[in-house]
Amino acid sequence: MKPFYALLGVVVVVGGGWLVWASRTTPAPAPAASRPVPAAADGFRGYTLGSEAAPVEVVEYADFQCPHCGEFAVLQLPTIREQLIATGKVRWRLRDFPLGGFPWSRVSALAAQCAGEQGKFWPMADTLFLTQSEWGRSSRNPSGFFRDLARGLGLDRDKYDACVASQRYAGRIEASYQEGIALGVQGTPTFFVNGRLKTDNNASSDRFKQVVDSVIAAQHKR
Repeated sequence: MKPFYALLGVVVVVGGGWLVWASRTTPAPAPAASRPVPAAADGFRGYTLGSEAAPVEVVEYADFQCPHCGEFAVLQLPTIREQLIATGKVRWRLRDFPLGGFPWSRVSALAAQCAGEQGKFWPMADTLFLTQSEWGRSSRNPSGFFRDLARGLGLDRDKYDACVASQRYAGRIEASYQEGIALGVQGTPTFFVNGRLKTDNNASSDRFKQVVDSVIAAQHKR
């Protein structure tokens, strides 16, 4: 697996396990609109991969338009899924953190949430990251591109369109963003491992495996 070729800063702290990395991009302001989007109060905590019984939970705060997030999702996460998630060691939770420097952060997050309504959040998330170079630098709203992606994934087009048009999950996205701010998230991708911090300068799948194995070993010593 290739290492990241973009700046990926991650900080290691001795103790039981949290990993945080943040890019230098500034956090997003409230969405531009005639009135602020209220944060949803439905208690949604993000879509997950892996067993609920996994001894380690990784929470990733991400932005679908963030290049660092795209590099991590494409280059590192597949190996993490194979070595850590599929083996029952890790449960992975993805949270939205739309950054202010990217115009389509909330549009792409909404596309993923609306795909999730039909059980296709992770296929849409993967596809958004894989196609980021096609839509992420566009000056035009990529909603039509996302609609084509949804159709390619077999989503009911009318239901997807209705979800996007209603902005049904805008409050959920805002709630995730606000929770990230409260936790000190300043950029993306940012990772938390079992709610505590472990880091280093290489946010690679190999480093994740080392961190996860050390956390599990520490748990067994208790």
